[in-house]
Amino acid sequence: MANADGGAYSYSLTVFSPSGKLVQIEHALAAVSQGTTSLGIKASNGIVIATEKKSSSILIDDSMIEKVAVVCPNIGIVYSGMGPDFRVLIARARKSAQAYWKIYGEYPPTKVLTQEIATVMQKATQSGGVRPFGVSLLVAGWDINRGPSLYQVDPSGSFWAWKASAIGKNMVNAKTFLEKRYNDDISLEDAIHTALLTLKEGFEGQMTEKTIEIGVVTVPTLEELEAGKIGGETGRPKPSFRKLSEEEVRDYLAL
Repeated sequence: MANADGGAYSYSLTVFSPSGKLVQIEHALAAVSQGTTSLGIKASNGIVIATEKKSSSILIDDSMIEKVAVVCPNIGIVYSGMGPDFRVLIARARKSAQAYWKIYGEYPPTKVLTQEIATVMQKATQSGGVRPFGVSLLVAGWDINRGPSLYQVDPSGSFWAWKASAIGKNMVNAKTFLEKRYNDDISLEDAIHTALLTLKEGFEGQMTEKTIEIGVVTVPTLEELEAGKIGGETGRPKPSFRKLSEEEVRDYLAL
């Protein structure tokens, strides 16, 4: 007889096991736990997301590896798990952000975009002939309603808001480290240093600007909010999310 938590049920996505589990989602989470460690920290004046960026061979051009991605000027995403699955989700997220811009004349709030991504991931758990996405995401962004927000999205399509979280291979130790060091008054600069220290806890090899990728969300000043838009030709808002350059990462590592 098949094991209640596996066996025949582990091959079907749309059939619950007798214990009430969709075993393929647990397998997807196992794929996430094999990915490199990624984390996010919400500060009092912004958010930092960071990840390990390692290639499987020294022959690979690591300048083409992107683990922190910009969705739109106010939102960025980092992932752990399967890169090709992330590529599909980031394309969907960018299309959704542009569709929102066309309708409302502004980019989506972080929660709205997170819900869109989570819906895509949830649909993949409820249809025959497909499999769950083998990635977990950390979505960081700023909007006028909620300010800086950090969300985690899992293969099941579930998402939660976090003050600080970690995903990937070393997530248990990383979360324990963050629980000890996090406080609500942490500044963005301190959050960046904490993110680097957290990654260093389980890092294999030398940590350099080539093996770390960092993105930051900054809170716009009152003057920037009043100005509203920059660039007379595009009329687009000033970006509140950006990726740190290798030179900036090197400077932080040197401190």
